Amino acid sequence: MRINLLEDAWEQEVPHEQFAYLRRHAPVYWHDIPEDTGFWAVTRYHDVKAISRDTRTWSTEVGTAFLRDQTPEFIEVAGLMLLNMDPPKQTRYRRLVSAGFTPRTIARLKDQVRRRAERIADGVLDKGGEVEFVTDVAEYLPLQMICDLVGVPEEDHAMIFEWSNRMVGFQDPDFRTTPEDGEIAAAEIFQYCDGLVEERRKHPRDDILTSLVEAEIDGDRLTREEIDAFFVILCVAGNETTRNLIAHAMNALIDHPDSYRELSAGLGDDKLWHTATEEFLRWGSSIHNFRRTATRDTELHGRRIAEGEKVVTFYMSANRDETVFPDPYTFDIRRDPNDHVTFGGGGPHFCLGANLARLQITCMIRELLRRFPAAEHAGPVRRMRSDFINGIKHMPVRFATTA
Repeated sequence: MRINLLEDAWEQEVPHEQFAYLRRHAPVYWHDIPEDTGFWAVTRYHDVKAISRDTRTWSTEVGTAFLRDQTPEFIEVAGLMLLNMDPPKQTRYRRLVSAGFTPRTIARLKDQVRRRAERIADGVLDKGGEVEFVTDVAEYLPLQMICDLVGVPEEDHAMIFEWSNRMVGFQDPDFRTTPEDGEIAAAEIFQYCDGLVEERRKHPRDDILTSLVEAEIDGDRLTREEIDAFFVILCVAGNETTRNLIAHAMNALIDHPDSYRELSAGLGDDKLWHTATEEFLRWGSSIHNFRRTATRDTELHGRRIAEGEKVVTFYMSANRDETVFPDPYTFDIRRDPNDHVTFGGGGPHFCLGANLARLQITCMIRELLRRFPAAEHAGPVRRMRSDFINGIKHMPVRFATTA
C-alpha cells in the first residue's frame, strides 16, 4: 500500500485505510518527505500514550512539535510556547499559566458560554436555517470565548481570527500566504499582546490575561515574552482546534441522522450529552499529529530509531485502534468508556483547555439541536489542506425547524 500522511492526503479525506494497514503491519513506519527530513510514523494507541509520557526519550523542545524541519530562528521563538517545551522548563511554565485555567475559572464561564451559544443559534434561526456552518457558526464561539478570556475588545476579534488563520493555514490554497507570513502573523500577535499586558499591569481585570500577569509561585513570574507566547497558543489552540471540533461534531451528526434524532430528543439527558461529546472528540480529532525528536538511540517495535530522528504520533489513528475501541469506525454517542487521545496522550502536554473545549462543543451543538430537530448538508464539505490541523473549511448546512 502507498503511504502518504502529508497535507495533500488530508485535504481529500482522513486516511483511515492507511492507518489501519500501519497499525496491523508497520506500527513504526519510516515516512519520507520531499525536500525535507523524513520521520517515523507511530499509529497505535498504546505507543502514542507511552511516547507522550516519556519526555526524556521523546523531546518536543528539540526541533519543535511540528512535523517538518524548522529554521533556527523559528525554533528559538517557538521555544517560548508550551507545546515546544520539555520538563522541567515546561513544568514551571505550566504551573504558572494554570492559574488561569482552574476548575473554578472554567465553571464561572459556563453561563457565558451558554449565552454566546444561544445567540449564535438564534442567528441561524434568523437566517432561515441555511448557513455556511464554519463561518456562520463554528468559528464564532471559540473566537469569542478566547477573546473574552483575555479581554480582547469586540472590534479586534476579526483581526485575531485572521492572524490565527495565517499562522496555521499556509499549506491550504484558500488561506495560503507563506510560512514566513505565518511567522509575521505570530509577531503581530506578540506585539498586540504586549499592549494588552501593559494595560493589565496598570488596570487589572477579572480575566485570564490578568491572572497570567499576576501569576507567581515561590517568587517566580512569567516574563512578558512568555505571556505573549501563551497568548499565541490561546489564539491558535483555543480558536482553531475548537472551531474544527464543533464543525466535525455537526458533520458527524448529519452523517448519522439516528444519532442526531436521539440527541435532539434527549436535550435534558446530561449523561447522554457527556458521552456524545466524548464521541465527537474521538471521531473528529482536531490535530493530526505531534512530533517528538529522539534524545538517544532507542528501539520501538523492532525498529532502530537514532538520536535526532523525528517520531510523529498520529491521534486519529490511535482513536481508531481496534484493540482499544470496539467497532472503532462506528459513531456511537453512548460509547463508554471512551479514553480517546484527542487532547493528547496524557503526560505534560495534555491540553490545558480540554474542559473549556468540551463545554463549548456541548453548548453549541445542544443549542442548535434545541432549535433544529433535523439538518442536512446543503453542499459539499471541503477539508483543510494541512499536515497539522484536522480542519473543515467549508460546510454548507440546511437546518430544519421540524423533523
